[in-house]
Amino acid sequence: MGSLYQTKHSLMANLKEVKQRINSVISTQQITKAMKMVSAAKLRRAQDKIVQMRPYSQKLTTILNNVSAASEGAADIVYAQKREGKKVLLVPVTSDKGLCGAFNTNIIKATNAAIKEQFAGAEITILPLGKKSYEYFKKSSYVVIDAYFGVFQNLTFDTVRDAAEFAMNGFVSGEYDQVFLIFNEFKNVATQIVRTEQFLPMAPQESKEVKATETDYILEPSRAYIIEELVPTSLKIQFYKAVLESNASEHGARMTAMDKATENAGELLKELKLMYNRTRQAAITNEILEIVAGANALAGK
Repeated sequence: MGSLYQTKHSLMANLKEVKQRINSVISTQQITKAMKMVSAAKLRRAQDKIVQMRPYSQKLTTILNNVSAASEGAADIVYAQKREGKKVLLVPVTSDKGLCGAFNTNIIKATNAAIKEQFAGAEITILPLGKKSYEYFKKSSYVVIDAYFGVFQNLTFDTVRDAAEFAMNGFVSGEYDQVFLIFNEFKNVATQIVRTEQFLPMAPQESKEVKATETDYILEPSRAYIIEELVPTSLKIQFYKAVLESNASEHGARMTAMDKATENAGELLKELKLMYNRTRQAAITNEILEIVAGANALAGK
């Protein structure tokens, strides 16, 4: 009889524990579903912005290339000056929050790989955009610029432009020889491609769709003045585009991660409910055995 009572208490304790786990998983699943829906809504807005920005950025780059190519070498663009690359500014673009799979980890890994392989021996400065990259690199031995990591709290062209101008002014003054952007390029909801893109010194870039061709532009007041005004604007647009790419990628990665987490929670719920039913059945069987044992004991008396 004693062993039956012990088994009963053990089964009841297991039932309570499994029930608590089921409730916990249900609560987690509701949270992941809600986060997936929020990310989906944010992704639509972010995707619209980057889709609208890409043609503008490509066309501006094409015009700049054409005007520069037709300048007969007269335009000495300060942002295109090539140097030895002893002082490098890296701009890793991450998110402010986690729960987006390997989105942030991939950027940090790509940055560390670039430092070890591509920029070995160089003097490295980090300009993190996004709280996650700032929190990681502030613990490192590199010089970290902490003035612009909160751009995603109010993502506008003006806030990103300040960070771009810091990098551009640093290059012009000679504080940095090279500037590289490291970000996730948005391809689709499930796919983000890590890019390490040279920002400065600027190099001629051809559109993916239309090759640069010499066009007879009518320029007013002068070609040199247009280039002087167009180059900084083009660079800021390029910088802003990289941040928008990362923003859209973040929401896509989080949406995918939350969708997978919701599916995993569903699978776990199935297993826990099966375990609960089996444990409950064992408890009922144990109670029947106790009744039978009690009845037999009374009959024996």
